[in-house]
Amino acid sequence: MSTISPLLTGLCDDAALFPPGNAPLESAVPAHFAHTDSAHADLVGPFVFPETRLAELPPVLADRGDRTLPLSLTVPGGTDSVPQALDKVRAVDGVRLVALEIAVPIDQSVPDLFAALEEIAAAAPGVDIYVEVPRDDRRPDILASLPGAGYRAKFRTGGVVADAYPDEAELAAAIEAAVSRNVPFKATAGLHHAVRNTDPDTGFEQHGFLNLMLATHLAGAGAGTDAVVAALADRDGARLAATLGALPGDAVAALRDRFRSYGTCSIGDPLSDLTALGLLSGHESSAVDEGTHA
Repeated sequence: MSTISPLLTGLCDDAALFPPGNAPLESAVPAHFAHTDSAHADLVGPFVFPETRLAELPPVLADRGDRTLPLSLTVPGGTDSVPQALDKVRAVDGVRLVALEIAVPIDQSVPDLFAALEEIAAAAPGVDIYVEVPRDDRRPDILASLPGAGYRAKFRTGGVVADAYPDEAELAAAIEAAVSRNVPFKATAGLHHAVRNTDPDTGFEQHGFLNLMLATHLAGAGAGTDAVVAALADRDGARLAATLGALPGDAVAALRDRFRSYGTCSIGDPLSDLTALGLLSGHESSAVDEGTHA
């Protein structure tokens, strides 16, 4: 029986290959399968994979048995790179494409983006399409166009340089814009812990994934921008966990319909944080840590 609550089900996409974890592919794939066999299996989403490395997958999957690897395929080259990526992924035995995460090149107009997305959706029925919404003046128009087309948003919440981290006000504005337009979204990069923190090695201010969850709930409840910003800045993990843990079922369902998942390069890190905060029980992170560090 699963011990993962609806609040946390499918929350953590397995991005073990990405910085700062950078796990070797030959160990990351077996680790993903181990997670999906564990008591915390329901916490884990698809395996996030860069389309530029698809040629490396077949030998790693040769010993998979009857397993199928669910892929959320990142396409940093944008919509022009998707048709070839789809051809490549269809040629790999043992994978199931569940999502595309498509970047928007700096020179692509909003009309051209959505014309290309329409063709991609027709070529990949049943696949969730996430648009990595850029942090420029195209963001409002892209977010306004997503719901009618049925696509989802992807927000970057960090990276390997300080400028990659949006501050609380910018991230709050993105969350409120998505929620007000009924655009489901996921987050990626920089969410290394459950709670807002300062990285001791880099000094970067890092968002917490529980902060994003509470901010999303408050945005949906019409709490106002100040409350959303305050939730993103809160460093009291016990308070965040208690507030989220006390949400009624309908509020949890609404929250997770909006905030679908986030990418983590180490499933062991959120598992450890959530256990320490009392949102999970009976899990030993050391037994499932894939050897990467978020």
